[in-house]
Amino acid sequence: MSSSVENEDIQEKAAHIGMRLEDKWQSWRERRARGRGDNVAVLPFTGYGTNGWVRVLGRVVMAKEGAFENGKVASQILADGIRGWRNFISPPVANAKVVIGINGEQHEVTADRGGVVDSHVPADLPEGWTTVTLSCEGSTPVEAAVYIVPSDIKFGILSDIDDTVMVTALPRPFLAAWNTFVLDEHARNATPGMAVMLERVTREHPGSPVLYLSTGAWNVAQTLTRFLSRNLYPDGALLLTDWGPTRERWFRSGMEHKTSQLMRLAREFPEVKWLLIGDDGQHDEAIYAGFAQRYPEHVAAIAIRQLSVSEAVLAGGRSQAKPVNATPGIDWIYAPDGAGIAAQLHELGIINGS
Repeated sequence: MSSSVENEDIQEKAAHIGMRLEDKWQSWRERRARGRGDNVAVLPFTGYGTNGWVRVLGRVVMAKEGAFENGKVASQILADGIRGWRNFISPPVANAKVVIGINGEQHEVTADRGGVVDSHVPADLPEGWTTVTLSCEGSTPVEAAVYIVPSDIKFGILSDIDDTVMVTALPRPFLAAWNTFVLDEHARNATPGMAVMLERVTREHPGSPVLYLSTGAWNVAQTLTRFLSRNLYPDGALLLTDWGPTRERWFRSGMEHKTSQLMRLAREFPEVKWLLIGDDGQHDEAIYAGFAQRYPEHVAAIAIRQLSVSEAVLAGGRSQAKPVNATPGIDWIYAPDGAGIAAQLHELGIINGS
């Protein structure tokens, strides 16, 4: 065997170490939970679809009897503010077989290594909001809300979360830990004017899908959902990720996650133009510019929230990208809050009135 082949083999094995260690750790936690008598619980997340298919999202974990009701935390203390600590500590069920119920038909899908269900299922569902069910190992089916985008819709909204609609005022390296371990959803602040701006956009474009794209982990999904609801943001699916190791690297790439989700939306909704909303921290401008260069026909406009000086310091600085000239024909909006963005969207004709 040549030295180059040997080196590649060593690199391949090293790349897998983190993934194998995590799998063994989670497998041990699952066995321990089952030994304690814990049950399998399916946590449903909001999904979306259109004519002929639906994207169903959820997570399978081990939990004590009564810990969750329809996938939501039952404890009043947790429901009132101490967010789903159980969501974090509950062991995921790797490769779980999950049954999705749609219009009386059952579809069996397999969760990933982290217990996450992210399945594209053929279905003919009525347009608008509806529900599907998920169950695992004979558990009581839980309902997941899904939004079926009407076939005539040509406009959609996709927004980043951290530093765009939600401000935590923490150094970016600590943000993932904060989102995971800090229990109180009230510790997060809504960005001024963003909820009102998004409501105006959805009112101007009724039926348009709203999606929230973040590098946050799936075990914070219910916390983020409650935060968005409490602050009157439009309902929509969360597109999150898992920051654990993969075959290629010790930690997943947030930029790759966002880019792949955008490309997926371009394939799933070939007739839709998206209003892309982010901030001028580290990566959103570059990610959105790259998407606009590749799929200009899928971009209605790009709105960037300008961080304050202190926020930019905590975020690790402002993006050095200068994307406006690199995307001819695409309108870029810059403003520090939702009101400023709304005013410029009005100038572009994306929203009207007040």
